[in-house]
Amino acid sequence: MARVETSSSRPYHLIIFGASGFTGQFVVEEVARVASEGPNGNLKWAVAGRSKQKLEKVLEQAAAELSKPELRSVDVIVADVGEPGSLAAMCKQAVIVLNCVGPYRFFGEQMVKASVENGAHHIDISGEPQFLEGMQLNYDSQAAEQGVYVIGSCGFDSIPADMGVLFTRDQFKGTLTAVESFLTFGAGEDGGCLHDGTWQSAVHGFSEGHELQTLRRKFNHKPLPTVGPKIKRRGNLFFSNEVQQYSVPFLGSDPSVVKRTQRFLLEEHHDKPVQYGAYVGIGGIGNVFKMLFGGLIFWLFVKFSLGRKLLLKHPEFFSFGIFSMNGPTRKQMKESTFQFEFFGEGYTEGQDPSQGKPNSKIRTLVKGPECAYVATPIAMVQSALTMLNEPTALPKKGGVYTPAALFAKTTLTDRLHKHGIEFTVL
Repeated sequence: MARVETSSSRPYHLIIFGASGFTGQFVVEEVARVASEGPNGNLKWAVAGRSKQKLEKVLEQAAAELSKPELRSVDVIVADVGEPGSLAAMCKQAVIVLNCVGPYRFFGEQMVKASVENGAHHIDISGEPQFLEGMQLNYDSQAAEQGVYVIGSCGFDSIPADMGVLFTRDQFKGTLTAVESFLTFGAGEDGGCLHDGTWQSAVHGFSEGHELQTLRRKFNHKPLPTVGPKIKRRGNLFFSNEVQQYSVPFLGSDPSVVKRTQRFLLEEHHDKPVQYGAYVGIGGIGNVFKMLFGGLIFWLFVKFSLGRKLLLKHPEFFSFGIFSMNGPTRKQMKESTFQFEFFGEGYTEGQDPSQGKPNSKIRTLVKGPECAYVATPIAMVQSALTMLNEPTALPKKGGVYTPAALFAKTTLTDRLHKHGIEFTVL
């Protein structure tokens, strides 16, 4: 069983690294809200980053926002991804590091390396498949030797999808063989947007997408066995009767993360793998034209250096306001929502999946608040609290895990449900 207790030499349950970043500031607020849920009702935590002054400002802001003046006295640690010694010193003090520093493809590996080498569990909120799978390839064995958990994609990417498929499987009476998810968003009168850090990750990720296939070949994985009929892939643009919107395949990390989870569950627990298709609703015909035009420009520009510079310099223009350098206002965040609808099919108990068509269906829903800066901190922090409070329910050995692989036997979905990311059967 991995170590989750503090000690005199490792005094903090959690250290939030990158706490003064745009997402990091909201992770700080979320940790402060739920500190009483820590071990024995006492969560010991600190913030870390490059600038002591900025970190103190974030604590000051959180203290005012939450009316918790005691936050001004939370410990501050100065650490920089460009200074490995500072990362090592920080990791030696933490049971778990919450890494909020992105884009992860540039800054993530230094933090994973420092965590593994210095005995700290590592949680990130990356939605970058190349980074996530690269960390599994490069650090899984070392993390296992050290008894350290490295868990990627513990934010909106990809907790709702990964835990949602697991929840759907667990609620299905029989053998679930295939699931499709449809993601839709809601916003208030002021609309919504995302900070351009996510845009930067997308630009760099798509520009080097060919490298992902090369990386995957290094695993030398055999194809996952197909249980029941092979799932039918939808087109690149179609009208979904399920959500009554035009929809497109979801290009984030969810399909990659879910597939890795299904492989783990097959290899470690001999569970039958669930096939998965992920889609996102984009709305009506007007949004279709916007997406087609914007997607074409993005695809053309991302292929060459000058184009990428322009995309990175003017995120709001090229994304039709979806991304901005300032990020959303608190009002926009308060009024925004997301929901994943899962449509599963399979075979009832006693039926042989190798014989005939699926004879049972299930529909489930995962819904929650604004995805990037409300739901993501909730998911990240509850993941950490689950590790701290339920160590005996985690896999016995360390390693690089997906969320559902690590938390399959825990109460994470119940914890998320209580904090506004709700899992229900429809």
